[in-house]
Amino acid sequence: PLDKEEETAAANCTQPFLTESLSISDLECSLCIRMFFEPVTTPCGHTFCKECLERCLDHRPNCPLCKQSLREYLKAGRYSPTVLLQDIMLATFPTQLAERRELHQAEMAELSNLTKNIPIFVCTMAFPGIRCPLHVFEPRYRLMIRRCQESGTRRFGMCIYENGKSFADYGCMLEIRQVGLLSDGRSLVDTIGRQRFRVLSRGHKDGYHTADIKYLEDKKVSGEELQELQCLHESTYRLAQRFCEHGDLTSRHILMQHGPLPEKEEDIQASADGPKWCWWLISILPLDPSYQLNLLSCTSLRARLSQLQHILTALLQQPP
Repeated sequence: PLDKEEETAAANCTQPFLTESLSISDLECSLCIRMFFEPVTTPCGHTFCKECLERCLDHRPNCPLCKQSLREYLKAGRYSPTVLLQDIMLATFPTQLAERRELHQAEMAELSNLTKNIPIFVCTMAFPGIRCPLHVFEPRYRLMIRRCQESGTRRFGMCIYENGKSFADYGCMLEIRQVGLLSDGRSLVDTIGRQRFRVLSRGHKDGYHTADIKYLEDKKVSGEELQELQCLHESTYRLAQRFCEHGDLTSRHILMQHGPLPEKEEDIQASADGPKWCWWLISILPLDPSYQLNLLSCTSLRARLSQLQHILTALLQQPP
């Protein structure tokens, strides 16, 4: 075996030979026509950038070049880098490789902005502090979820569809907690609601919707107004407890699915979105999504509590 000095000497001899015999085009991905970035090689022997291959596998589980099935490869959910190719690129074209890495980092930085061009999942109502489990199967959303993870934000916006628009004017940021990959590339994504937002403008990126947004915040009150708000909060919470103890089959089923009514918070104005239990209640009550959207966009805790009180009173008057 070669010792360290002999290894270095051998590498120094090989480098000029590689530089003379290779050109940049020999190290280009056939999918993006750019220098390989994080190259991976499929079982059928073809090499692509990791991201390029993933995007192809979002659509069909076959090699983009020879069409051989990659179902087993996809099932493993793990892509090992082609180390030899990475070493060759580093030895022959270090400057171009550094530029390629910078380009990738710039793309990731653009994706990690949480107010401009945020990805929007158009699907269901989501609320602050409330779990929102998702089944992701469309190629555009597979790409979107992966980018949210790779950029490090682990966040995207959730909006419902609204007639005459691509999606509603208000939504809720979701944070990815866990992603369970299925063998065919679909995934089960466990998310939780974070801040509410208003859509300022709409856009597109690689098939999915994007938006520039502004976060919503409940208006703060003080003095006498705060005392009145606290009384309204207490009485509405008591009604919510009564509703949960109502005991009919539907409410028992709801509690099994969504867990118990959250505890009251000490400071009802501590969060920009108000008490979590309100959102829990809005998510389980038999309300039309357009009405839920109205409550989501409301920035007055007093108005939200008054509407909840009205709904709960009506529901409690109905026979079980």
